[in-house]
Amino acid sequence: MANKKIVSRDVDFAKWYTDVVAAAHLASYSNVKGCIILEPYGYLIWEKIQEVMNKMLKESGHQNMAMPMLIPESLMKKESELINGFAPEVAWVTEGGTNKLEERMCIRPTSETLFSDYYSNIVKSYRDLPIKYNQWCTVMRWEKETRPFLRGREFWWQEGHTVHETKEEAEAETRFIMDNVYKKLFYDYFAIPAITGIKTKSETFAGAEYSITIEALMHNGVSLQSGTSHYFGQKFSKAYDIKFLNRENKLEYAYQTSWGTTSRMIGAIIMVHSDDDGLVLPPKIAPIKAIIIPIGSDEAVLELANSYKEQLEKNCIEVSIDNSDKSPGYKFAEAEVKGIPVRIEIGLRDLEKGYVTLVRRDTKEKIEVPYDADIVGTVKNILDNMQKDMLERATIHRDKLTYIATNLEEVKKIMDKGPGFIKADWCGSPLCEAKMKEIKGLKSRCILENSKPLTGKCVVCQEKARDLVVWGIQY
Repeated sequence: MANKKIVSRDVDFAKWYTDVVAAAHLASYSNVKGCIILEPYGYLIWEKIQEVMNKMLKESGHQNMAMPMLIPESLMKKESELINGFAPEVAWVTEGGTNKLEERMCIRPTSETLFSDYYSNIVKSYRDLPIKYNQWCTVMRWEKETRPFLRGREFWWQEGHTVHETKEEAEAETRFIMDNVYKKLFYDYFAIPAITGIKTKSETFAGAEYSITIEALMHNGVSLQSGTSHYFGQKFSKAYDIKFLNRENKLEYAYQTSWGTTSRMIGAIIMVHSDDDGLVLPPKIAPIKAIIIPIGSDEAVLELANSYKEQLEKNCIEVSIDNSDKSPGYKFAEAEVKGIPVRIEIGLRDLEKGYVTLVRRDTKEKIEVPYDADIVGTVKNILDNMQKDMLERATIHRDKLTYIATNLEEVKKIMDKGPGFIKADWCGSPLCEAKMKEIKGLKSRCILENSKPLTGKCVVCQEKARDLVVWGIQY
């Protein structure tokens, strides 16, 4: 039975999404327009994402650090493409206390300028390189339309900024982050079969030579840019004078990258996996993997509940017990709306019959097991199967909503039925890219690398195609 606080996903997807966010207590609206309050459970999920990513990044030699949140205008202007790209979204600070500032400061929309200015002071020799830094922080972009996690004026993210000795090393870093961090995160932890590829020139990050993107398809067929990795070459090092003595003892401009993902990843998890009863979390990213719900206060019930908790915790499975005085039905619904992967129900009547009941959140399957069975092995098996099944279902759904088009008429017919990923050849012309956008806002999501054009003719002009592109409408 669907949660009464949540409208059906098939009736109103947008409202369903915000209902799930509210019902699961992930975030709530604040009196600061366009900014949300990240509630404790939402922050727990964000912390889990940080934990996983930090492990990946530290194992590959990256270090965390922190930069100021304010950037002087003169510093931003050193790289003209960046300031021009972000100008419509920048929030400015013009006064400090009761005094007008001599120079206005922007609240960071991104931190390339701060990192580049810092690197210009500390990079001296090839022996100093590579430098691979990352920071976790919030940024501010003055968005017109906002939605929790998906698009906000202030949002949480990580941003990596690296400096390298050679072009090859910097490009390898750009690729490594996408293939070995972001893609791994989405497939192995989020159970989301996201696609990766190169952004077209018009969609490339301001100031970058090129951008690699990871794109996820939501349940309703709308795509979500979920992370990007940018190769800067020497653009920023020339603008900010980042030079080093190379191995021939000559001054050379350094090569740089930047890359980032945001709290919109939580939005992706919601929109790919959740249902009308609330959140459904992939086990590997769930901050609580199992919840034990004792039914009644009988000593045997509580004793077994505590024994299960101790066993699961010893095996590094995050678990909690709901000992509140709420009714069992309320506790079940609360566990469901929070997307806790496994629910363990322990009641005296069941115990007297020799079993307890485990419930999978994704399928609602009830599994009766002997109360003295290997609870750790049983829960681990459910978690592993659930993780695998969620990726499989999401992949089937993505493929179902992935289409092929060879001309504009076919594109229009597809979009009349509903959005999705559309694979279509492209000649490389910005005019043809703009023509596609006229069809319900379709944008190029990415150029599929190592893929040959389907027919060899551009979907728009029918001239010779250069690339196979995935198109879609976006959040």
